[in-house]
Amino acid sequence: MTPKKSPCVVLIIGSAPDAVRCQSWPKSLFSKIVAINNAWRVRTDWDQLVAPDDFPPDRMPSVLRPGQRIVRSKDYVPANNRFGGVFYAGGTMAFTTGYWALDALRPSVLAFVGCDMVYAGSGNTHFYGKGAPDPLRDDFSLRSLEAKSARLMVHAARQGCACVRLSTGPSRLVFPTAGHDGLHGVAPMASATMRAGFEAAKREEDRLDYRVSSGRYWEMSDQINAEAIDALDALWLAAAAP
Repeated sequence: MTPKKSPCVVLIIGSAPDAVRCQSWPKSLFSKIVAINNAWRVRTDWDQLVAPDDFPPDRMPSVLRPGQRIVRSKDYVPANNRFGGVFYAGGTMAFTTGYWALDALRPSVLAFVGCDMVYAGSGNTHFYGKGAPDPLRDDFSLRSLEAKSARLMVHAARQGCACVRLSTGPSRLVFPTAGHDGLHGVAPMASATMRAGFEAAKREEDRLDYRVSSGRYWEMSDQINAEAIDALDALWLAAAAP
């Protein structure tokens, strides 16, 4: 009898104010802890830090602990390309990191905290104070954050991986909510609707062919049809519907 494979639960930490909730969570609950940008400051026992190449050096950790690794574009762009490209993934580090983790870590669960992408009109926008909300910039790849999260969830499900969010408040993520201490029993979504929806959305992505292997999709902005992207987003949302 083949031994059952142990779950690989990956915690992905963003920079929203509620990211600090995970500071007290035992490391033993997770196979890997992945921090995005400034989130390496939330807890010291992270395994990978994913940051863009232009992330300010003075905001990077000065010392790495044994086993810790910095992930840059040379790692995450090829990983995102294997799932259709950075543009289709959605140009935020949360989604980019999700696809990289899906490719590099082969998880059974991707659990997101501090990544809900909802920003208060006043007060702190990030756990470290006020910051520039990356997903709110004018970008063709971010017309629907909900659709981009649906796309990630469907791609993950096809790899046998569940996507969940570890928060209960408002969110732009369409992932189901879960508790941080019950992740080993979470299963990915699976339905005939999802499978058919994936194929339909994938065919449309292939037809549009909005891909740039370098990941610098903004250089093709003059070729992108906004209405076509909205129609594509609707296909991904339909594929992820319950």
